[in-house]
Amino acid sequence: MSCWHRGIILVSKKLLFAFFGQKIISLTHLSRLAGSGICVLVFSAAAYGQEISREQIKGLDEQVQEIKSDVLGIAAELNQLEEKLLYPAHTQVAVFLSLAGGETFRLDSVEIQLNGKPVAHHLYTFKELEALQKGGVQRIYTGNIRSGEHDLQVMVLGKTGGGTDIKKSERFKVNKDVGPKIVEISLASQKITLK
Repeated sequence: MSCWHRGIILVSKKLLFAFFGQKIISLTHLSRLAGSGICVLVFSAAAYGQEISREQIKGLDEQVQEIKSDVLGIAAELNQLEEKLLYPAHTQVAVFLSLAGGETFRLDSVEIQLNGKPVAHHLYTFKELEALQKGGVQRIYTGNIRSGEHDLQVMVLGKTGGGTDIKKSERFKVNKDVGPKIVEISLASQKITLK
């Protein structure tokens, strides 16, 4: 044992005697007491550190949630601004599609042409077809056109309940005035109508 260790033990024994008011404690008791003290200090420091980190994590989580909601709000505003810029109200046209009531034919695809140019094409999944059969309406196209008369062509592919192929095509004239124009197309196995 070095002189340094002996000095610490001697000073420790004197301090313990003065502190506890007892005779000198044996070296094993001293090492146990010192070890216990160190363990108490380490565990209390670790517990204190965990409390701080939990509070910090909770605070960071709240901040992240606030930032998320802010970002979602900003994204919604940007979408609205983008729609206003891309589709100004005076040139906007929106084409909606629905199935006529009671129709059970299987709609496979729809293609929309405006002034001879294809503007929308959609292949239907089972869930989309089911939603349309339950009365749902699909916005199939949103775009810009000038005021005046325009040619709208709708082409439909599907199958009847008996498995016969359906291939229909209809042309319509759409008048666009100043302001947004909403066009609704109703599909049936026998005909396509413009509402």
